Amino acid sequence: QVQLVESGGGLVQPGGSLRLSCAASGFTFSNYVMRWYRQAPGKERELVAGISISGDTINYADSVKGRFTISRDNAKNTVYLEMNSLKFEDTATYYCNAWRILRVPYWGRGTQVTVSS
Repeated sequence: QVQLVESGGGLVQPGGSLRLSCAASGFTFSNYVMRWYRQAPGKERELVAGISISGDTINYADSVKGRFTISRDNAKNTVYLEMNSLKFEDTATYYCNAWRILRVPYWGRGTQVTVSS
């Protein structure tokens, strides 16, 4: 059974930090590109960051460049999103996604991040 389980969300003040984790099981994690998406209320889901299978290719949305860092540990079947200098507009539900060409992508259920003073 495929599972992507996000954790690490919560309430944080502007300028604060959080580290999200996504634990994968039920598929060969090291064969999948991993991505973090987010969706704020009333908005479309947007891509935040992505990391290749080996971790040598990484991309970020312009809105998070320089503040967020994506990483993966293939031995632990886990992908991370380190979020620093958080802003009000980072408030959203964050979703983990596993993608492989010609395969149905997998999604987690999300973890809520709220940036508020």
